Amino acid sequence: MAVTKKAFGTSKEGKELTLYTIDNGSVQVDLTDLGATIVSVRMQDKNETVRDIVLGYDSPEGYYENSCFFGAVIGRSGNRIDKGRFSIGGKEYQLDINDNENNLHSGLNGFDKRQWETERISDDSVTFSLKDADLEQGYPGNFQVCVTYTLTAENSLILHYEGECDADTVANMTNHVYFNLGGHDSGSIEDHEMLLRCGYYTPVRDSQAIPTGEIAPVEGTPMDFRQAKPIGQDIEADFEQLKFVQGYDHNFVIKREKGVVEQFAQVYCPKTGICMTASTDLPGVQFYAGNCITPGQTGKGGVVYGKRHGFCLESQYYPNSINQEGFASPLLKAGEKYDTKTVYTFSVR
Repeated sequence: MAVTKKAFGTSKEGKELTLYTIDNGSVQVDLTDLGATIVSVRMQDKNETVRDIVLGYDSPEGYYENSCFFGAVIGRSGNRIDKGRFSIGGKEYQLDINDNENNLHSGLNGFDKRQWETERISDDSVTFSLKDADLEQGYPGNFQVCVTYTLTAENSLILHYEGECDADTVANMTNHVYFNLGGHDSGSIEDHEMLLRCGYYTPVRDSQAIPTGEIAPVEGTPMDFRQAKPIGQDIEADFEQLKFVQGYDHNFVIKREKGVVEQFAQVYCPKTGICMTASTDLPGVQFYAGNCITPGQTGKGGVVYGKRHGFCLESQYYPNSINQEGFASPLLKAGEKYDTKTVYTFSVR
């Protein structure tokens, strides 16, 4: 087990960026301090061919553009907030409007566009830290946060988020990594077989993807992945929720409140034999099938990415939960500890 590093170009501020590689002998994970981003996950498939199973870019320039948020840590709050507004303690706060009439992934100066400090390196982990000033993105309070990536001998990539704020604030961090278990250069993920241990999801009210507030059963709908099926099997079904967002881009209910880390998904690529499980202690996950990956953009190795060339399983509090009384709250009280884990585990069968 070892961590190595090399230069990864320069930031917009002219500072040197770094690419770190955690290698356990079976899986190699590349990370950069720009956005605390997962750049690559490499492993052998069933035919002993090495596959990079994460979409991304070869240079910082790609990540600064990165309209799809490939691989980046999202903060302070992932997903959408209705009209970019919320109130805490009777005071209203306004965020950037950057997705139709709403705020998406915190705004124009989100955690994904900043250079993080490298706080700590060990044999199997890298910790990045960031200070987000009071109202820097519109959120109240000075928020100190870190994320630690650990690669275990069992091929689990653990994402551990920790933070603290000096005022009540919203804290709902996630990672927007896009996986393609056939390899980032292999095209559509619609043949991937997915099992999602979620009996409920949160329907959206229209194409702007703000939840209605309802927690609806998946039973009898194309949203039901409780038995493994190909992602593409029902993705074009005549079902209003899928038509609103051009396929799957919905929050699925793992539990009603934050709790212990538990496995909620398993995804398998028949072509490569690569399997991934996902676990978290958070109450929800945004399953996004890459319906709106910007057409024709050039990724790693000159590969052109397109619609449904990657999928995301973004652990989270439900979208717009700061404004929905029926959803678990992402409110972090001043001085309290923000502490959450998500785990992706890789294998071959």
